[in-house]
Amino acid sequence: MAKQTKDSQVHCSFCGSGKQESLMLVAGIDAHICDKCIAQASGILEEELRSKRNKSLGDIQLTRPVEIKKHLDQYVVGQDDAKRTLAVAVYNHYKRLSQKVSSDDEIEIEKSNMIMVGETGTGKTLLAKTIAKILNVPFCICDATVLTEAGYVGEDVESILTRLLQAADYDVAAAERGIVYIDEVDKIARKSDNPSITRDVSGEGVQQALLKILEGTVVNVPPQGGRKHPDQKMIPINTSNILFICGGAFDGIEKKIARRMKTQAIGYSMERNREEIDHNNLLKYVTPQDLKSFGLIPELIGRLPVITYLNPLDRETLLLILTEPKNSLIKQYRKLFEYEEIRLDFDEEVTAFIVDKAMEYKLGARGLRSICEAIMLDAMFELPSRKDVRELVITLDYAKEKFSKSEIKKLKVA
Repeated sequence: MAKQTKDSQVHCSFCGSGKQESLMLVAGIDAHICDKCIAQASGILEEELRSKRNKSLGDIQLTRPVEIKKHLDQYVVGQDDAKRTLAVAVYNHYKRLSQKVSSDDEIEIEKSNMIMVGETGTGKTLLAKTIAKILNVPFCICDATVLTEAGYVGEDVESILTRLLQAADYDVAAAERGIVYIDEVDKIARKSDNPSITRDVSGEGVQQALLKILEGTVVNVPPQGGRKHPDQKMIPINTSNILFICGGAFDGIEKKIARRMKTQAIGYSMERNREEIDHNNLLKYVTPQDLKSFGLIPELIGRLPVITYLNPLDRETLLLILTEPKNSLIKQYRKLFEYEEIRLDFDEEVTAFIVDKAMEYKLGARGLRSICEAIMLDAMFELPSRKDVRELVITLDYAKEKFSKSEIKKLKVA
């Protein structure tokens, strides 16, 4: 009887409802809360979070294309055409998201999905990573080489949105305004126009699966990946406001461009047109027709309306890449030795030697790092254990000696 009297005295510490008037009372240390107050508090919290999220997304500060390009210039040398195109695409994406479209507005601005074509080592991924530093929207980089059709070994195309969702800390509203960079998109080109008895699960099939995502649709995304956790709850994401940027080397597309341009010249104008063509950089003439000839399906090309190119790197550009940007290799090595309280200097002949070897082995900007590692390996191995060295000057003789002993010297020059 005493226990019943004690239970009847329990009431909600917020609204004062007794146990008989509530479906449930949750007990705390010195207080109780009923189910009605829990539901009301949950609604207040959800509304507050939604308000803060909408405010942060609605107050996007537009970064002008000129300012975006200036930021890219600090980290990426050259490639002005690609940087201008990328800056405009990102700015239009910001502007498209910040405008509140009324229901009676008949003009709907479409996305400026773009594709970048350039040789390996020219800076496609670096541009994407650098643009992420000034974005106020979620950004992720994914690789197209691991994508396959649903049901085959590999990753589904929905894994792209899973990574974007993770970059947005699982905030769906923020992820739906994000930017995705798909690298190595040329690796999903269809292998042949001829029918085959084997299924092209990592080529045309992946392109078909990407169509709706690029254009805009609601996709049920597995937050932890689809194949390892099949029982997880799916999260719907609308891709209509997600900007997609694709990049690829498209090795061999120059031959298709050259073949197409030669067929356009007829009669006496052929020689004059040939003189106007920059044969050292045929990628600047790339068109959707060339991408179709390479193996991209027309439906995918139509959803990537903006096409830009990256220039091949010449000797002067490689020299600037080695020394000028904020995160140049020379500055990185100097910073590493500063941690050991060692001052590092390079003779001018050494930087010229590194660039010449990179041009010789045709490794692009990535080749600079490989050659520098071959030269600096012994010094980085020995000097941290020595306290008597406070200055290191890399001379041309030292660089040649260390490079001659490295494995990279055994590479065959193409």
